[in-house]
Amino acid sequence: MKKYIPNTITSLNLFSGCIGTVMVLNQEYLLAFYCVLASGIFDFFDGMSARALHVKSLIGKELDSLADVISFGFLPGAIIFTMLQDTTANPYLPYLGFIITVFSALRLAKFNIDTRQTTDFIGVNTPMNTFFIVSLPFIAEIYPALKNTWILLAIAIVSSLLLVSEIKLFSMKLSSLSWDINKYKYLFLMVSVLLLFLLKFLALPIILLLYILFSFIHFRTVK
Repeated sequence: MKKYIPNTITSLNLFSGCIGTVMVLNQEYLLAFYCVLASGIFDFFDGMSARALHVKSLIGKELDSLADVISFGFLPGAIIFTMLQDTTANPYLPYLGFIITVFSALRLAKFNIDTRQTTDFIGVNTPMNTFFIVSLPFIAEIYPALKNTWILLAIAIVSSLLLVSEIKLFSMKLSSLSWDINKYKYLFLMVSVLLLFLLKFLALPIILLLYILFSFIHFRTVK
């Protein structure tokens, strides 16, 4: 039975992503956020359980990518799509939001064959990008200037390019608990939790920027 546990967790990731996408299309953004959060948790634990149970498989790897295309590809594209529908009378322009979906799929395909990404990431990972995108409807309620067609399209383009960029970013999978080796990972985690507590959704874009900054410092120090 244990060999089915990781794939079951991955399937829950996919199921949650499907529900989250429906919530987005209904503009129930808070429920969509909870679904993204659930998908992120499932995505973290499916790989961990496969390693712990020694049941890693090729089908598990493929299923993980397929689930991520929905939860962390189609869902964030749908968010930009629905937000653009509210900012433009052009019936076709909102579909450009799905460039995030396309680049998320490219990023996941690249990850599967890129031997440089066995322990860390090259380019922003899709869950991190999705948490950033899912924060936008909430930030737009505080800063209405964000409800602008060209700003949203610019965000979609920049985030898409970050997904397939050559920026090296650390993974939170720890091979050791050593402070010296992981201090910038620990600092990033502590600062992120503090920001989330203080700023809530406003913290997510800042956390993305800090992730890139702390990763740069981490790899420069390790090197």
